[in-house]
Amino acid sequence: MDDLNSSEVPLMPAEITSTDEFVGLSETAHECRVKRSKDLVKLKLRTPSQLYTLKVKVDRADDVIKR
Repeated sequence: MDDLNSSEVPLMPAEITSTDEFVGLSETAHECRVKRSKDLVKLKLRTPSQLYTLKVKVDRADDVIKR
């Protein structure tokens, strides 16, 4: 089995709580996914080094996506 290097992609996504930080990270992201449930929307950003997630209420999700 190979040894893990610190330069490899982390296995777990990082959860963000700030919408401003999420919008800033979106500039370098390759992909943005939107997962909608009944009362929560999970936004996922794939950057070259990390997967970031942001959980917001349904009524705030469209505002964050437009930014």
